[in-house]
Amino acid sequence: MAVQRWTFVALLGVAGLATWLLVAGPATVLGIDTGHAGMVLLVNCAWVSLYAISRLPRGEADDGISPGEWKAWIGLGFMLVAIGYFVANVQVFAHGGPADNPGANRIGRNLVMLLIAWTVLSSVLKSRWRGAVEEDERDRQIEAQAKGWGYGAMTVYVIGLALMLGFSPADRLQWATHFMIGNLLVLSLMVACGFEYAAKAVVYWRDRQ
Repeated sequence: MAVQRWTFVALLGVAGLATWLLVAGPATVLGIDTGHAGMVLLVNCAWVSLYAISRLPRGEADDGISPGEWKAWIGLGFMLVAIGYFVANVQVFAHGGPADNPGANRIGRNLVMLLIAWTVLSSVLKSRWRGAVEEDERDRQIEAQAKGWGYGAMTVYVIGLALMLGFSPADRLQWATHFMIGNLLVLSLMVACGFEYAAKAVVYWRDRQ
């Protein structure tokens, strides 16, 4: 048990380092792209963590926390990292388009890698509850409620973006290229997904209290 506790503490430390490299670290260290290094480190840390979770014996954690809540908290963690990474590097989308913007291509590759990793790791996590009931009427109600929060967040985001673009003086919109606006709309989908996961996690947590 002590070994497992220290293992998860160490993984949490590695995840923190990876997140710092992605969001706030220097662009390069010794010629190495820290964003890519942080993403690889985070994906591997998540893989080890979820594999360790999937191998733990069933116990009180499974009795108290449903599969839906596990997925919500882990999904929220992934989305917060993705949104933080995107926002921290959003300025690169103001320079050129995808054909002549290596910085934007690098960020896109890292985000796609994170999405693929989350998809693969979700299947590993799902194996923990193989043969058990993963969803019931309560889970479906929480899912519907969370989707409403996600839709609402995306609506507010898009309306705010439209108002900013419509009412800002032209000389203050030098950054608003087509490529930048397109990526800001992609960010709206990420924000909506993040709010949906957050709403699920909070509702599950409140129901357990």
